[in-house]
Amino acid sequence: MFWWRNEVRPGVSVAFTDAGAGNLALHVGDNPEQVSARRTRLAHAAGLGARQFQYMNQVHGNTVEFIAAIGPGPTADAMVSAATDSPGAAQPLAVMVADCVPVVFAGVDANNDPIIAVAHAGRPGVASAIVGATVAGMRSRGAVDISAWLGPSICGSCYEVPEQLRTDVAAKVPATWSTTSWGTPALDLPAGVRAQLAALDVPVAYAGECTLENDSLFSYRRESRTGRFAGLVWTHD
Repeated sequence: MFWWRNEVRPGVSVAFTDAGAGNLALHVGDNPEQVSARRTRLAHAAGLGARQFQYMNQVHGNTVEFIAAIGPGPTADAMVSAATDSPGAAQPLAVMVADCVPVVFAGVDANNDPIIAVAHAGRPGVASAIVGATVAGMRSRGAVDISAWLGPSICGSCYEVPEQLRTDVAAKVPATWSTTSWGTPALDLPAGVRAQLAALDVPVAYAGECTLENDSLFSYRRESRTGRFAGLVWTHD
């Protein structure tokens, strides 16, 4: 069910699911009741008790929403939750992908209370600085000592794009310029995200493998009718 899971600091855990957890998205033509059941099983596997992960309606933009409690999925590509904004604890958060970079964040405020976040960093999001907007949102809530975890995503050796698109994106984020293993233009989104985080003084504590190269992960480039796995962050006692 989990591709990678760890308690990244006292009381805060990060995880990335794999295909074994099943599709977690409602927008890919799957049975909504089955998706809801998978989400509930995932919450139980994470030890959330009665709590659930907050998902969002991702649109490849750079909107960041502040989440105090579980509710309808906001239309956004990043969410931030702080214990001081929530009734007792930060709201558990989820970001869904199938080649884009799922970025999960954790920091603390001046009282050492957790501030957590997730971001959906696809090609448009990397180009429009969704990562920087997420970090700015965390810092607006007083977050310091922020670290980031990058889940599995398509690598720069596999993500083939038209040459003009590579030029356009790399003009904004130079680190994304890449070439496939077969010699055609490509974009390296994980490298772009790492460069953006480095410029913000946010260390990367973990980076996952290539989705296209791993059958245990969903990949839109490998199969356009596919599910979505999730990057997760939550607090616990």
